[in-house]
Amino acid sequence: MKRVLIVTLLLWVACKSPQPGTSRTASLPGHGAISIQVVPNPIVARPAGGNAYDFPLDVIVHETGGRAVTVSRVRATVYGPAGVRLGDQTWDAAQIASGGFATNLPGNGELRYHFAPRQQVTDDRLFGGVYGEVRVSAADETATPATATTTVTVTR
Repeated sequence: MKRVLIVTLLLWVACKSPQPGTSRTASLPGHGAISIQVVPNPIVARPAGGNAYDFPLDVIVHETGGRAVTVSRVRATVYGPAGVRLGDQTWDAAQIASGGFATNLPGNGELRYHFAPRQQVTDDRLFGGVYGEVRVSAADETATPATATTTVTVTR
């Protein structure tokens, strides 16, 4: 019985964890729509001294609905083994603009954002089972929302 329980738990975890590069979008027909790509995937952690690591990544946003949109937020959420949420970081439109990046995306256009969040990693073993979810939120000129989410892995 114990063996069946362990196998069931492992299968549940495997099915619950999204596959790297899996992308999901939400938009309404006839309105602005976006898709995203994260480069590199996997994200490579770079030592920044002590227990700190930089996690440089580029988020490429494509407008796919043929209508201009305005990006309102980029959010990165990090999960550990078994899908335990380890933390997240959000960049709103003002923070994106203050980094020198545009938030207005023309129809069928593309924007590229570069982020390099620094985080403390107290146990290097976490790099073996960590993955992240990057979500971009936008809206077209009628305030109709569009979102895109993708999953990335993290390595050292």
